Amino acid sequence: MPGLKSQIASLIKLQKVDTEIYSLKYKKQAKPEEIKAMDAEFEEKKQQMTALEKSSLDIQKLKKERELELSAKEESIKKLQNQLYQLKTNKEYQAMLKEIEDNKADASVIEDKILELMVQMDKIKSDIEKEKTKLKAEEDILTGKKKKIQDDIKEIDDRLAQLEAQRKQIIPEIDPKLLAQYERILANRDGLAIVAVKNFACQGCNMSVPAQTVNLIKMYERLVTCEVCNRLLYVEDEIS
Repeated sequence: MPGLKSQIASLIKLQKVDTEIYSLKYKKQAKPEEIKAMDAEFEEKKQQMTALEKSSLDIQKLKKERELELSAKEESIKKLQNQLYQLKTNKEYQAMLKEIEDNKADASVIEDKILELMVQMDKIKSDIEKEKTKLKAEEDILTGKKKKIQDDIKEIDDRLAQLEAQRKQIIPEIDPKLLAQYERILANRDGLAIVAVKNFACQGCNMSVPAQTVNLIKMYERLVTCEVCNRLLYVEDEIS
């Protein structure tokens, strides 16, 4: 039946277009996930900066506490020194001197701790500057990758528009009932509705197709579907 053979040829043309449409739509749907994954990766890299900044704040807080301790010690030393010459006995005088020296020793220890904290602060400040430079470079790379993805999406949209135009040109060639059957299978079989039979195997599900079914396809009396996946079948060599 030449009419059906011609219809199958049109369905094959339509399938070629639809295969590309489904593939491109799948790629487009994956793009936001790519961006999301890149953003998540960048956020992880920013955690190092967050940790450094927290350490810097912690050290600044500790330094402030030590400075208050030192100030208290210095104030205490001044008070003791003022009281020193008011003492009446040598024993009290020596005891006061000892207390003053102990406070000075404590103050010296605190000063050393403050100096250590200042060294740590300088080191962290340097690390933060390095990390900022590194993150800026990473951010520039991320921006470039996102731009590439947006460009890819634009290319996909442009190609999809071309394919939809091609689809509209092919559809009038196909009988509405056959088209409806094709569309139904297309939606239920992940964008693949009509497939060839090669070496007595369905190219949609790779299951065996009996010789009797192949002969039935070649008769072109009706559309024949795969008994396993229900896709429309054709014999490639038969369609010119």
